[in-house]
Parts: sequence; structure tokens; C-alpha cells
Amino acid sequence: MKKFVLPILLAMTFSCAAAAAPNVLPLWPEGVPGKKDIGPEQNGKGYIQNTSNPTLTLVGPAVDRPNGTAIIVAPGGGYVRQAVDREGTQYATWLSTLGVTTFVLNYRMQEFGHPAPLQDVLRAVRLLRSRAAEFGIDPNRIGVMGSSAGGHLAASAGTLFDNPAGRTGTDLDKVSARPDFLVLMYPVIAMEGPAAHMGSRKALLGANPSQELVQLMSVDRQVTPRTPPTLLIHTQADAAVPVENSILFYQALTKNKVPAEMYLFEQGAHGMGMRDGLANASQWPRRAEEWLRARGLLTPAAPAAK
Repeated sequence: MKKFVLPILLAMTFSCAAAAAPNVLPLWPEGVPGKKDIGPEQNGKGYIQNTSNPTLTLVGPAVDRPNGTAIIVAPGGGYVRQAVDREGTQYATWLSTLGVTTFVLNYRMQEFGHPAPLQDVLRAVRLLRSRAAEFGIDPNRIGVMGSSAGGHLAASAGTLFDNPAGRTGTDLDKVSARPDFLVLMYPVIAMEGPAAHMGSRKALLGANPSQELVQLMSVDRQVTPRTPPTLLIHTQADAAVPVENSILFYQALTKNKVPAEMYLFEQGAHGMGMRDGLANASQWPRRAEEWLRARGLLTPAAPAAK
């Protein structure tokens, strides 16, 4: 295991020095829809809370290996807070070593509830696609990666990209919000039943959501043949978000003939991030790299036709 971790850490260090300095981009420069005064954002000990002005933090690819692929990373935290270091910055730094341009999404949470997070992630996809040339990315290679509740948000982007709730009436609504691929880390998927994470459900949908809303946001039920190719990673040891969440989504993908791959590991508690010492589960970045490479997402994109 240590033989694997050391090269990753060295590559991370190289990437931090080589990649462009992070830039924070406002997601709604014209004004946040449904804006309300909830006080200042709280940021400390690796977490963000109380977000009212969503942003994207750009972490560029290692300077010698940009490939044109972009990934929007949504950290988890039950729609109450975001583990921005463990499930945001660390992922972005690793992805940089693979030549990926990463955008860590700081999205609205329980203070706004549905559909604000959905609007934020779909706005992020639209924004990157509309400004792909500026960021040096391929508009047809924009993925969304999320962990836990961030995984639910990523899965929502992959299933509800055409849902009216994700539009706000701006010109960017005309740009496709469909991600080209998804990477879901121990995601929240179900909003009812034994697999549901009720904390995420309450934070997103409120204490007494309608059955219609529960059905809509149980995202395995929203999978169609248009849902993008998906990689799922989860563990048996996850006591917070049961592994059945990933299984439900994988079954829905398979039923709809959507290309999908799933790795279910024995060890690794919820929120494992890129932690070492979890037997095979600590190898998930290798499996993810293999999946991205097999889909051609780590090969430099062909220049756009003039």
C-alpha cells in the first residue's frame, strides 16, 4: 500500500507547484437566484457551511499534461456542510496529475434547499461548456464527481439536467447542462426506504416533503438512457450511507443500458476520501484512473475544427 501512496503524494506535490494558481469564479455573477441574507459563509477545519454565493474554484492540470477533460467536484456533507479539503481540494490535486482541469463547486445547501443545489451544479456545467475555449477544455468532456451528498448532487446533474427546476430563466439555460460522465463516491441516492440517508433528505427537501418530491430526488428512479456513463465507488463498511445506494443506481443504469462500472470494497468508513490504510479501498484512485483512461478521457482532446 505504501508503494502506491508515496508516488501519489509526490505527484500531488508536483502538481501543486506546476498547476496554475487556483482561481475562484462566481457562479451567478448576475445575481444568485432566490438570494437571501443568511449571514457570512463559515469556512474552517476543512469544511464550508452557510454558502449563499456559490463559486467554482479552478485547479488547473499539471502544466506538461493538460488533456482537455474537465471535472466539477462536489464535496459531501449531508447538504449541511461541505468537506471541501478531503472531498474537494485533495481530489482536484490528484486529478491535476492526470491532466484534468478541475473545478471544486461550492454550492448552496440546507439554508436554501431544493432546487438551489441542482441549479448550482447545472449552472456550473453550462458555464464551463459555454466558456470551454477560455479554460482550454473540451465542451464534450465535462464530468461531475461527487461524494456522499455531493454524490447525490452529481447524480442529480446526470439525471435531472433537463428538469425545469434546474433552470432560472437566463440565457445560459439554452446551453446543455448534461454532464458527459459521472464519478460517484459513496453517493446518497435513495430518499426513502432502508437505504435512505435521512439527514441529507431533511436538509435538501425539508422535514415534510411531498411524495412527488421524494420520488423526483430519489435519483435512481430518474435514470434514463441519456444518463451519462458512470463510475461508482462504495464500501461495505459504510455505516452512514449504505452500499445499497450505489447498487440501486447501478441497477438503474444497467436497466437503461448506460455504460457503468462499480467497485464495492470491504473496508473504508463513510467519508474515506483518499485515506491510506484501507486495504483495497485505498486503491480506488487507480481504478478511477483506469476507468477514465479506458473512456479516452485522459488522452489529449483533438483540436477543435476551424
